[in-house]
Amino acid sequence: MSDKYIISYGRFIVRWRWIVAFLCLLLAGLVGAGVTKLGFNTDYRIFFGPDNPQLATQDDLEANYSKVDLVTIGLYSSEKSVFSRQMLGIIKDVTEQAWTFPAVSRVDSLTNFQHTEAEGDDLYVDDLVRDAADLTDADLEKIRAIALNEPSLVNRLVSEDGRTTQIMVTVQPADTQPDTLKKIVAPIRAMAAQIEKDHPDVEVALSGTVVMSLSMSEASEADSETLIPVMFAVIALTLLIFLRSVSGMVISMVVVFSSVLFALGLTGHYGFYLNVASAASPVIIVTIAVADTIHLLATFYVHMRRGMAKKDAVVESLRINFQPVFITSVTTAIGFLSLNFNDSPPFNHLGNISAIGVFAAWFFAITLLPSLLAILPTGPLGETRREHIVLENYVEWVIERRNTILVGMIVSCVAVAAFIPRLEYYDNFISFFSKNVEFRKDSEFMLDNLVGPYTMELSVSSGEEGGIANPDYMKQLQEFTDWLEAQPEVVHVFSIVDVMKRLNKNMHGDDPAWYKLPEERNLAAQYLLLYEMSLPYGLDLNNQIDIGKSATRVTASLGDVNTTDMKALTERTREWFDARQGEGRIMTPGGTSPGIIFAYLTRRTFDSMMVGTGVAFVLISLCLVAALRSFRLGLISIVPNVLPAVAAFGLWAIIDGRLGIFASAVTATALGLIVDCTVHFLSKYRRGSLEKGLGPEDSVRYAFAMVGSPLWISSLVLICGFVTLGFSDYLINAKMGLLTALIIAVALVTDFLLLPTILLFVDKKGSKKDANA
Repeated sequence: MSDKYIISYGRFIVRWRWIVAFLCLLLAGLVGAGVTKLGFNTDYRIFFGPDNPQLATQDDLEANYSKVDLVTIGLYSSEKSVFSRQMLGIIKDVTEQAWTFPAVSRVDSLTNFQHTEAEGDDLYVDDLVRDAADLTDADLEKIRAIALNEPSLVNRLVSEDGRTTQIMVTVQPADTQPDTLKKIVAPIRAMAAQIEKDHPDVEVALSGTVVMSLSMSEASEADSETLIPVMFAVIALTLLIFLRSVSGMVISMVVVFSSVLFALGLTGHYGFYLNVASAASPVIIVTIAVADTIHLLATFYVHMRRGMAKKDAVVESLRINFQPVFITSVTTAIGFLSLNFNDSPPFNHLGNISAIGVFAAWFFAITLLPSLLAILPTGPLGETRREHIVLENYVEWVIERRNTILVGMIVSCVAVAAFIPRLEYYDNFISFFSKNVEFRKDSEFMLDNLVGPYTMELSVSSGEEGGIANPDYMKQLQEFTDWLEAQPEVVHVFSIVDVMKRLNKNMHGDDPAWYKLPEERNLAAQYLLLYEMSLPYGLDLNNQIDIGKSATRVTASLGDVNTTDMKALTERTREWFDARQGEGRIMTPGGTSPGIIFAYLTRRTFDSMMVGTGVAFVLISLCLVAALRSFRLGLISIVPNVLPAVAAFGLWAIIDGRLGIFASAVTATALGLIVDCTVHFLSKYRRGSLEKGLGPEDSVRYAFAMVGSPLWISSLVLICGFVTLGFSDYLINAKMGLLTALIIAVALVTDFLLLPTILLFVDKKGSKKDANA
């Protein structure tokens, strides 16, 4: 758009300022009303797309067996063994209470373990513990001996040292809305608190996928209640300090609030849900909206100080900044929209909501902001001579030492980038939360004392109805479970093999010599039928055997593993089955579990975002070439747009050393943001060169004079906004915020040091001509 049309537009806004302001606020209010329709999805499954193969495997497994949605209740006494009357009584009470909680379909514990014994020719099946208070010392010792010698219990429901136990509560919630999950978890938390109050020596730890999903919602709620208000306060204070104008700060915050309200309201009107990732979008929108307003306000105040009339200063600010603000909005939106390439839907939602917010911020910045500037009292601010002198001295220092700075920056970037190969992919869903979150503390406690929430689930098929009773199938299944149990990541393996061996021993007078698999198919089928008929309601074998008795479920409980460990175990498991194709009946579609799905998702998101970031980079570069109307400047802009991300990842390798799912969204997000500085600086450099007829050195001086302060102030606001995310208890958002802030900080250094020296180096011939003139 030519300056003529922008000036006409600016005069229109100034003339009809009251109507424009009213219509903008009305639009923000009407669209923002959709906020009341916003829901929140806490289900961890939202992280996985519909085509995720590991999720498909888990869905099939849950369809054939019971669900994997659990609440685990860990109990530990610092003074007593699990096999004391007090602890067994607590376990019994918890087990019975758990059955009364909402959506509970199964409860497995040490006390209701279905112990089998032979009584003559009969099979006796009953709870391991009936009435803890009436147990004699001999009874306690017998229970201890049974439990610690039962493979189905040790390292699953009770620790080897007999100090820690857990009750596994399987739930089938109607949905995964926060209110539904709270109704399930709240009574369990109340019970845990009462136990710790009544028994000071007993610690209760709550974990499981249901608690994890609810903890995601609670972390987001905590962010909304604390981080967002704090961020608004910090940004308002920052604007007040650097703009030195109450009205300027108020105008900026009105634009910011309107942008956030519009984006979230539109999201609500379309019926979308927020999630733990997209809940960070308000923070992102706020920082971007502030960056837009700063450039317009700073230019406005510069011209007011130079004696320009208020309305003319509004128009001039629009004329100078209209194109750069539009281009930065487009490039930022491209960066966020490229998150649609991400294989994880929550990051798609984050990108789309943020992109809406970007365009809302641009719209309100060129409509609402100038109209409010024309309405509210905004007298000229006194120029701070010290700031002006510091900036002038800095520019002269850069020009004078251009070659040293250029070489130093290139060497520094290469040196820091050399650390990138040290980065490792590392994720586990416990580490998604800060150490302040009870879910993480309780899960880590259970990992240290018994077993954590990490598992690998497999459905192992026999290939025929009733085939699990086939001795060949059982033999191969035992070979697999023995191999699986020997893997370094595995703490316990739960399978039907242990049940069949125990039943075979029972049916042979409890003779230990018969603790082995039945050798005849009919006997195995009879034993299994007899056992199933003896089991009480809710404790059947549906969690281990499918309806057609053609396949069984194997659950490997894992230790303190990360995504790399889980992927390695899953691949070795696949190789084990592949190596035995054609040797028998045993087969599996592969291992799955929430942890394993996350393990594969981390790499999948990186691979998908390599494409997304590449597309964003190409589109942004083309936008810059078109906007600057200079292929040369477009090529130059690539350097300060790429180097910050490269250098920041190198610094992250030094600071943290680990990349998780959070990093997959960072580069594309930051790419659109760091272009802001580059566009504003290059546009002013080009304006100085073409409009003012200045040489390279004077064009650099002009660019710094026009946008030096706004650039570092807007960058500071962006950094503050993303650093605020770093205080989130949900560490995916926290680390994404910190790494993005690091990239923006490096981009600020790059634009203040490297970009002007590159321009001076490329245009040095022009500089020499100016010097000789």
